[in-house]
Amino acid sequence: MITRRGFNKNMLLAIASSGFGAIACTDKNLKSKQKLGVALVGLGSYSQYQLGPALLETEFCQLKGIVTGTPEKAKIWSKKYNIDQKNIYSYQNFNAIKENKEIDIVYVVLPNSMHAEYSIRAAEAGKHVICEKPMALNVAECDEIIDTCARAGVKLSVGYRLHSEPYTQEVKRIVAEKHYGDLRYVAADAGYFSDTHPNQWRLNKKLSGGGALMNMGVYSIQSCIYGSGQNPISVMAQEFSTRAEYFKETDETITAQFEFSNGAVGNMMTSHNISANRMYSNFENGWVELSPANSYGPLEGNTSDGRKIKFEHRSQQALQMDDFAKHILFASQNVAPGEMGKRDMIIVESIYKSIAEGGAKQKLELGMMGIVG
Repeated sequence: MITRRGFNKNMLLAIASSGFGAIACTDKNLKSKQKLGVALVGLGSYSQYQLGPALLETEFCQLKGIVTGTPEKAKIWSKKYNIDQKNIYSYQNFNAIKENKEIDIVYVVLPNSMHAEYSIRAAEAGKHVICEKPMALNVAECDEIIDTCARAGVKLSVGYRLHSEPYTQEVKRIVAEKHYGDLRYVAADAGYFSDTHPNQWRLNKKLSGGGALMNMGVYSIQSCIYGSGQNPISVMAQEFSTRAEYFKETDETITAQFEFSNGAVGNMMTSHNISANRMYSNFENGWVELSPANSYGPLEGNTSDGRKIKFEHRSQQALQMDDFAKHILFASQNVAPGEMGKRDMIIVESIYKSIAEGGAKQKLELGMMGIVG
């Protein structure tokens, strides 16, 4: 756990980079652009099937560059998205992106172990940064990213797409307005069954930093927080393994219990061995549920008074990237700032510590850190 003094110092730096109270962009080059240029760092499945197609739908940003270590991928992407050769980089010449005026935002979509390095390099190149979740391997790396972005004067966001989509926003509204009274209980489950790719990087602890908790568990943590409208004050956790021959290095299934300052309690489960996709908030006079709650959509919601939560489906990734572009251009709210990613990593570290100590309760001194919207 970090000290209160260090926490407060880093909070000030985080707020500076997140854009709370931000002044509208005064850069003439940015203000004259109809769309901000985005470069994707890493062309794996998430970039291929989600981010690339989403950038064809965005209103305030567009795909202008790529960073890849595979020449064949560079050719395919260049042809498919009409990317200029001068906007294609390798990991070796990535720093040259600093001189490229067509690229305003760098989206880091690499294995977790590379998030800090490339977020920091992008910030030092003067580019605004979206770092895919989880933000880093640990809290210390989160601090490095936040501090570097603050010093460089660039904006920072974590790839929390759900804060930009309407189902999650509706749950946050119901909670904030106390439509059903005070919260009593919140629960969130996020997981999938993994058995087809035993050599994937998510099962390599050096690359992933952990298993289900560092992947799907972030959704469970987030759901418990926006489903309660507050940060937890303590956590206890347990780990379960039934397929040790497959999950040799990383956690398979984790459960955790939260306490909140108003007396409410929460429960989360995350797994790479169980398919799960739900969040549920119970209040004095009713409840709200999303099921599915964290997939790419469309999602689905219900309430205790029989109301169906239903919205027209749009790409969550397009909404997310447009939200960040608007934050840069018009000083709108940064819905997923760096300190939110750091907060979640504090919780992740506390969960792992609780497991290591046989399920012992861990205090969480988070205050209002990362509560946005």
